[in-house]
Amino acid sequence: MTGRSLLLAHDDPDSDREYLRQPGTELQTDLGVVTIPEDAVPGDRLETHLGEPFRVRRLRGPDLFDHFERTGAPMLPRDVGLMVGETGAQSGDTVLDAGTGTGVLAACLARLGATVVTYEIDSEFADVARENTRLAGVAETVDVRTGDVTDALDELAARDPGFDLLTLDTADAPAVVARAPDLLRRGGFCAVYSPFVEDAREVAVTARETALTGVETVETIQRELDVGDRGTRPDTAGVGHSGYLTFARLE
Repeated sequence: MTGRSLLLAHDDPDSDREYLRQPGTELQTDLGVVTIPEDAVPGDRLETHLGEPFRVRRLRGPDLFDHFERTGAPMLPRDVGLMVGETGAQSGDTVLDAGTGTGVLAACLARLGATVVTYEIDSEFADVARENTRLAGVAETVDVRTGDVTDALDELAARDPGFDLLTLDTADAPAVVARAPDLLRRGGFCAVYSPFVEDAREVAVTARETALTGVETVETIQRELDVGDRGTRPDTAGVGHSGYLTFARLE
């Protein structure tokens, strides 16, 4: 196992079937069996023993949401994108993440070049997240820790230098936000995902009571357009709302 994962996409324009696999492993489906060569690279065309074609694709951030093993509802790509865009997360950053869950956010940040320490209170969820980071090729830069982040705040605050970014998706986010000035480097950001407006309010109020500045809460809503022969209109299916994001900075 190399730790490098690839996507195998059924090379049929009418098919949306994709599979996340590592080089040297075998893909078994009703379309046949194919072994992914150790030297497989994006663009390669492979065939199953039944003659069904598959195209090798390079793994990209949104693919993590689609193919990670799930332990709950992972953070949507649009919310990950807002966190990255609003905080300027970049290569070389050190990130403290809490509420690992599936590990989508931690893996996306690591694939940008950040080093992530992430806390997950559920040991089974943490095990799944570790495997997911391995599949994403970032196990060396994502430290998945089992436990409650609030129990480690004193230890984390003593870290020198501090963190460039805090990303929180956990019920005890206000307790971490209250310690954000002790955890962050100057200029660092705090980004919190809240599923309910009451949680978002508590986070924002707590942030304003600290040395954090520029506290802002936004709701993430996205509507897909239905483009048809008769005209174009917002799609009436699906849920456009995903949650609330609160951002703040230590100047």
